[in-house]
Amino acid sequence: MNKSGSVADKAPVAESELSALFGDFANSRKTLLAVSGGPDSTALLVLAAKWRAKRDGGPELVAATIDHRLRAASKAEANVVAKLAASLGIPHHILEWKGKKPITGVQEAARDARFEMFSQLAKEIGADTLMTAHTRDDQAETVLHRMGRGSGIGGLAGIRRVHKRGGIFLARPFLDLPKTRLIATLKKLRIQFASDPTNNDTKYLRARLRKLAPLLAKEGIDAANLTLMAKRLARANAALSRLSDEAAFALRADRDEGRAFEARGFFLMPEEIGLRILRDSVDAEGIEGPAELAKVEALYDSLVTAHRTGQGQKRTLAGALVTLSEAALVVAAAPPRKSASNMVKKARKP
Repeated sequence: MNKSGSVADKAPVAESELSALFGDFANSRKTLLAVSGGPDSTALLVLAAKWRAKRDGGPELVAATIDHRLRAASKAEANVVAKLAASLGIPHHILEWKGKKPITGVQEAARDARFEMFSQLAKEIGADTLMTAHTRDDQAETVLHRMGRGSGIGGLAGIRRVHKRGGIFLARPFLDLPKTRLIATLKKLRIQFASDPTNNDTKYLRARLRKLAPLLAKEGIDAANLTLMAKRLARANAALSRLSDEAAFALRADRDEGRAFEARGFFLMPEEIGLRILRDSVDAEGIEGPAELAKVEALYDSLVTAHRTGQGQKRTLAGALVTLSEAALVVAAAPPRKSASNMVKKARKP
C-alpha cells in the first residue's frame, strides 16, 4: 500500500541513507536477517551487507530463509537467497516448516511459525537481534487491519521499529520506506527477487486491503498518512504507559500476594490509566494472557459500578483473580481450576 504519485518514493535507496536506516542497531553483537526472497527482504539482505561493509565494526550478520512448503517454488526461492547471501559473504540457513499445515488461518499460522523458527535459530547461533523487512506499506496495512478490529491506542500505534519479544530484539529498519524504493534498488543493482502470488490473493485480508489502497489514497488515507498517524499514536501510547506505571506505583497497597492498589485512588484515575493498570496487572499475575482489551474494559466497568455502589466483587480473567473491597483492588493468580474428573470423584464419596 503506497503513495505511488511521489517521485521520491520510486527512487533507489542511496548508500548515504544506510547509516540512518541501520545505525540504531550497530550495537548488536550478531543480527539474524529474515529473508524470504521477496523484494523487501532481499533488499534487506543486500543493504544490510552494504552497510556492514562500510563500517569498521558492527554486528555479525547471518541470514535465514524459511521453506514453508506451502508453494512448490519455496525450496527454489530459498536456494536463490542462499546463493545471494554467499556472494555477499553472509552465512545462510534454510529452515523447513514441517508437519501438517492448517486448513484455515494459514497466514497467521505461518507468521507464528516463522517467528518461532527464527527465534530458535537466533538462540542457537547467539544472535541478539532479529531483523525483518517490514515497510511503510506493511505498517499501513497493519493499522487498517487493527482499525477494523477496533484496536486500542497501542494496537493502532502499529509495528514498532524495535522492541523485545521472547528475549530477542525485533528490528525493522525499513518502516519509513515504501516498497517501491526497495524494488527500485534491486532493479538498479540487477538483483532478482521472488514474487509470492498469495500477496494478490483476495481470500486473504491483506490482499483485499491492497486492492482498496488506490481508493483510500484518493481520500488522503494513504500509507504515508497512516504511518504518520501510527507514529503519533505510538508517542501518545508511550506517554500513557509511563503515566500508568507511575500511577500504579503511587497507588500500590501492601498485600502478601499479587498486585494491590488503594481502591479510592484507583477509581479517581482517568479511565485510560485505570484500564492500563488493570490490564498490566492481569497480564502479570494471570497465566492465560495477554488479556483481551474488550474483556478488560468489561471488567473495569463492572468494578466501577461495584465501587460506586459500595459492593465487593471477585472476578477472574485470563488466569488472574481480581478482588475488589472497600479498601483495595487486588489482582493475584487465580487458584487452579478443579478438573471435571476430580469433581465427579468428590461427588461419589460416601
